[in-house]
Amino acid sequence: MVLLIVVLTIIVFILVDFSLRVYFQRRQALKLKKEREEALDIGLRLDYSEEAKTLKRVEVKDPKARILAVDDESIILDSFRKILVVAGYSIDTVEKGREALGLILKNEYDFVFTDLKMPEMDGLEVTKAVKHLRPDIDVIVITGYASIDTAVETMKYGAMDYVQKPFTEDELIQFFNKSVIKRRDRIEREMKPTVRLITASTTESGSRREFNVPAGIFVSRNHTWVNVEMNGIARVGIDDFVRKIIKQIDKVELPKPNKDVKRGDPLFSITHNGHTIDVASPISGKVTMINKEHLEHPDLIALSPFELSWMCCIDPSDLAEELHSLKIGADTINWYREEIDKYAELAKGIEQDGAAGTPTVRGADKAADQKADERLVEAFANAFLRRRIAA
Repeated sequence: MVLLIVVLTIIVFILVDFSLRVYFQRRQALKLKKEREEALDIGLRLDYSEEAKTLKRVEVKDPKARILAVDDESIILDSFRKILVVAGYSIDTVEKGREALGLILKNEYDFVFTDLKMPEMDGLEVTKAVKHLRPDIDVIVITGYASIDTAVETMKYGAMDYVQKPFTEDELIQFFNKSVIKRRDRIEREMKPTVRLITASTTESGSRREFNVPAGIFVSRNHTWVNVEMNGIARVGIDDFVRKIIKQIDKVELPKPNKDVKRGDPLFSITHNGHTIDVASPISGKVTMINKEHLEHPDLIALSPFELSWMCCIDPSDLAEELHSLKIGADTINWYREEIDKYAELAKGIEQDGAAGTPTVRGADKAADQKADERLVEAFANAFLRRRIAA
């Protein structure tokens, strides 16, 4: 009886706690919505004509992004303001392309959102001018079905994407939320990654822009690492470069214990989004142990510390000779920097190839994103993981 009372008390406590959390979250959301609606009202009553004749500005606290919208139809701009401000964006709107160009030279924006069909200066001209004057700003073009070919052309001149009219309020918000993520990813990719040497006194970095190289561990050209233990047995795994490029590993196939392998032979495989990559052994010998944990929880490989990402142990048969082909210490760091540059060029090429003809329509295209990811993973595997490592 006492146990039942305790259990019921715990259940009641959990339900009350959950209800209170939901209540306060909804209350906070309503408060935030009210603040943004008040900001919308205040902004529309202020005069910014000294900056641009048709300029209307609404700023919110801690905006997701700052947007400059250009359209010759004021009713369209009214809708943009109402939708995007409540969604958490600060927005300036103007009715002429030339006014927009004057504003981008004076203010900081994350996006220029421009209609394609406008008098005097159309969306294509706005795109060219913005990317020339402020290449850091991302341009998004609004188009109708009849002008899709022209919208695609704007992407050749640097536009991030286009969105096709008509679209709903939810589709517009979803589109911009996704665009913010794409912008952050692009900025992060443009930041030069660094290489971090891990010693006994330093910890691994979890940043995807910082690659860890543990001191005293050998690394192969196919981005497997070899850690020779005191008893002569070598642990083998994938390095931090693979872990952070692949990001998510869905499945692992490991070798059978007592299997004899030669350097360059397939040792194990990793699967990402249904795409399986065979990884060659960096040394020759006999498999003595496998990391069974990865069979049940392969997703942890990309998250676990370096020493836990080992796949199997090998009793080396020709280690003294084969160590010459592996890198260690300063050689690994310098090589990593070269690999980072090569990968940046590879990713840039894949992105440019994919950008030509598959822009987002109505704010979301998961299939296109998945195909781009598959192309990048395949290209990465071919260029970095399937290298011939035998002498």
